[in-house]
Amino acid sequence: METVIVLLTRDLRVHDNPALAEACEQARHVVPLFVVDPAIEPRHRADFLSCALHDLRSRLRELGGDLVVRHGDPVAEAIKLARQVRAAGIWAAADVSAFARRREERLADACAGERLDFRLFSGLTVVPPGDLVPIGGDHYRVFTPYWRVWSETRKRRVLDPPAQVRLPADVDAGTLPIRSPKPFGLLQGGETAGRRRLDEWLSGGLAGYAQGHDLAAERTSMLSPYLRFGCVSPVEVVTRAAPLAGGDDFVRQLCWRDFYYQVASAFPELPRRDYRPRRATWEDDEEAAEAWRQGLTGVPIVDAGMRQLREEGWMHNRLRMIVGSFLTKRLGIDWRIGADHFNDLLLDADIPNNCGNWQWVAGTGNDTRPNRVINPLRQAKKVDPDGEYVRRYVLELAGLPGSAVHEPWRHPAPVPGYPAPMLNERLLP
Repeated sequence: METVIVLLTRDLRVHDNPALAEACEQARHVVPLFVVDPAIEPRHRADFLSCALHDLRSRLRELGGDLVVRHGDPVAEAIKLARQVRAAGIWAAADVSAFARRREERLADACAGERLDFRLFSGLTVVPPGDLVPIGGDHYRVFTPYWRVWSETRKRRVLDPPAQVRLPADVDAGTLPIRSPKPFGLLQGGETAGRRRLDEWLSGGLAGYAQGHDLAAERTSMLSPYLRFGCVSPVEVVTRAAPLAGGDDFVRQLCWRDFYYQVASAFPELPRRDYRPRRATWEDDEEAAEAWRQGLTGVPIVDAGMRQLREEGWMHNRLRMIVGSFLTKRLGIDWRIGADHFNDLLLDADIPNNCGNWQWVAGTGNDTRPNRVINPLRQAKKVDPDGEYVRRYVLELAGLPGSAVHEPWRHPAPVPGYPAPMLNERLLP
């Protein structure tokens, strides 16, 4: 095969990239292509994505190639480039969202019309979404049976980066998105940063994961943004983590990611419609929703989580459950409002995990206990026993000692600048 275009989407890496690896083995020339699609709003992830693309271009140039960048509709731009370089095929990583699947369908039709070889490769999950199917069903609806089967499933081997990437002659590489002078969030995008974080986590943080991963002040791996953009491979993460101390608990969390991908694959309406309808109406209270967004609910653990999200583009998973339950179960506000706010700010937000987790906490998703209500005060004392996390983000309460920070309404005098709790104290437990 003379020339293949590899359309990169959420697989922005050279290590363990099945589409890129296969193309470099089978074709004389390979064109790694990323199309900046105006139909996709990266929101606060724009700088993370830009850093990832700049880093990927550097990695590909080290291998003798380049990252070719175009702006517009990915299907139209890929076909246009295929004509220019006389490509024999267009290959890409398969995705599960409704938007991505429509793009894949359009690209398949366009390739058929051009007599181009169109292929999709697994690369976004550890186990492809359709590979594990229960007897009598099209996907697993409960996590534990899925985890049991997933754990016993043999994973594919981790692929080395290509030895060389050869571009056809005279290909215009195109311009990358401009990086912001004031990047949003804690993390820098890109495969280099992601692999560095993975190495540091496996060598220093993983061993204590089982004991400390529910503590709000603890820094977990924070690999999720790199997994979201494919800067690191989920297969490589699992392969390297599984044999290590603490690996089982960590790998279980990565299985949750695969679980929601197979749910979204079978139920593409996950971002819009209740997976398991349970509630007839939601409260229409924009004032309460905005107080929640701004971290001004008067419940310190909730406000700390929401402020961390706004400042850093990230939030501990346990805090996501606490703030999500508060919005949906305490305030009775539609989970879609919360999911959209998370999608706006989270560096790691993707449709399967963001909406799957929101539906779980709202009782409309895959939770086997849909009426579960998380007690924010009880959780606060478990995940932040000394109040360190709350004091870090809710500065108005920095002067309150120890666990007293979680119940400022018990303080003898009102705390200046901090609101009273939105819910009566007796309704919080």
